[in-house]
Amino acid sequence: MANRKESSVSLENEQMLEIDCPFIFALSLMGKRWKPAILWKMTEGIYRFGELKRAIPPISEKMLTQHLRELEADGLLTRTIYPEMPPRVEYALTKLGWSLQPILEQLNLWGEKAKTDKARQ
Repeated sequence: MANRKESSVSLENEQMLEIDCPFIFALSLMGKRWKPAILWKMTEGIYRFGELKRAIPPISEKMLTQHLRELEADGLLTRTIYPEMPPRVEYALTKLGWSLQPILEQLNLWGEKAKTDKARQ
């Protein structure tokens, strides 16, 4: 996907929606595909990068790194670096990140039901 110009009308509209609509703002933090998967997995506890990569096999290292950085910048995850050899880095949900847990649980339940209903059609 190509990056949009800073002057893009589409980008301006998206930014205005994020400012004006709490629902769109929340969805923008959670992202589309990988961020919800990362957040869902993180509700199980603290993870190291390699553990997350194994827990979400289809994600590339590049995408995992990018999304972990974005989730940290958005205040949903913390990244702790331990000064030891070899270096150890752990990711954990912040208080704000944990506040998403019931929402993620409901989305998961809804997804299971919708998937079953669609399969019956």
